[in-house]
Amino acid sequence: MRWIYWLGWMSFGAAFRTLFGMRVTGEENLISEGPVLVASNHQSFLDPPLIGNLYKTEMTYLARKTLFTGMGAWLYPRWNAIPVDQDRPDMGSLKTIIRKLKEGERVLVFPEGERTLDGNIGKAAPGIGLVAVKSGAVIQPVRISGAREALPRGSGKIRFARITVAVGKPIRLTEEDTRGDAKENYDRIAKRIMAAIEEL
Repeated sequence: MRWIYWLGWMSFGAAFRTLFGMRVTGEENLISEGPVLVASNHQSFLDPPLIGNLYKTEMTYLARKTLFTGMGAWLYPRWNAIPVDQDRPDMGSLKTIIRKLKEGERVLVFPEGERTLDGNIGKAAPGIGLVAVKSGAVIQPVRISGAREALPRGSGKIRFARITVAVGKPIRLTEEDTRGDAKENYDRIAKRIMAAIEEL
């Protein structure tokens, strides 16, 4: 790891285990080599480093474009974050994700697109299905529990709560998954990924 990424990885990891008693289940399902599309529910700003700590090598994240100002403009790119405009999403960020995966990297995506308000898992945007098909990467479903209680959306106050990260069995698409209408396939695959997350 580059030193700035390693420093964040170590600091967040220590905090998660000390303050929140982070527990990981299904760790044997982790795909640690090759391109992996990590798909997770989204509860809190804590989610990206939570999942990043599952792996001992770097991964790529998506982050709101508005975070890339001031110190964030320097820091977030060094944490492998890709800026995304949530108000006007376009194909640019999806193409970047696909390229990163084809280059053999591991990329974290939140299919819901935004943090939950009530703790429930929302619907996935079909973009995750497009990325899965176009990249051909293995899909790693992950479910986070407790992060919303630790740092809920709209709050800047961290609370002490037990956090669990469940890792599901990888999903590998076949030719059968990509036959027929592309748009229907993307939607079906997106729903399949969210179902796998919900089951954890």
